[in-house]
Amino acid sequence: MVKESEMTSVQPPLNVSKVAKQGSLSQYVAEQLEALIVQGKVAVGNKLPTENSLCDSFGVSRTVVREAITHLKSLGLVETRRGVGTTVLRDKAEEPRPAQHINPTTVADILHLLELRLTLEPAAAELAALRHDDADREQLRAQHNAFIKAHAEKRLARQEDYLFHFAIAKATKNPFFASFYEQWSKSVIPRAKLLSIEIDPNSSDRYLERVQAEHDEIIEAILSRDAQKAREMMFRHLDRAKNMYAQYRDQT
Repeated sequence: MVKESEMTSVQPPLNVSKVAKQGSLSQYVAEQLEALIVQGKVAVGNKLPTENSLCDSFGVSRTVVREAITHLKSLGLVETRRGVGTTVLRDKAEEPRPAQHINPTTVADILHLLELRLTLEPAAAELAALRHDDADREQLRAQHNAFIKAHAEKRLARQEDYLFHFAIAKATKNPFFASFYEQWSKSVIPRAKLLSIEIDPNSSDRYLERVQAEHDEIIEAILSRDAQKAREMMFRHLDRAKNMYAQYRDQT
């Protein structure tokens, strides 16, 4: 961890490109900032430019910049402190995980279920992008906001995570996608299978930051009716989770 006394002054404006492509604006900003950090162009212990400066550099809103910073925090690359700014903590992304160790049987169950979800949910996200109506839009936003609120309150957001994905399933207008979620209920969410003693509160909080950032990308694609992007973002979300939980299996 970087000591406050070791922090340097605010960095000059970065040599970055303004956002000029469709898709997730926050993801594009986060990718550029992550590359600068990994390449050492913003050194560990230094601060990122101010929020206003980043908005000007990328040509985006404060909301986009804040979402991008949230993603970098979820990777363990930076921390933000009131009155200090956003400081680079490390130059290599750290995979956040909800627990240090998980029962091998539980890991096997989680991986089997994620394997099934990977075959269904990218298609569901694609269909939701094409078919959702105004009522679905309202419900999708409500469930996404409920997840954000639960995370802000330091809860594990198991039910909120389930209801977010359930809302996407219902927005497909295909009742069989919804029945899949009704059958499994919140046990479809891997964290719901973890025992309280297995949860690592600090790591879990950063893990949920990453989940929230991925949900941002999914819902943005669905609500903009970008079907291909919605499929891609959902696949990336679930595949990342599958690879992360596979690390627990490989530890045994």
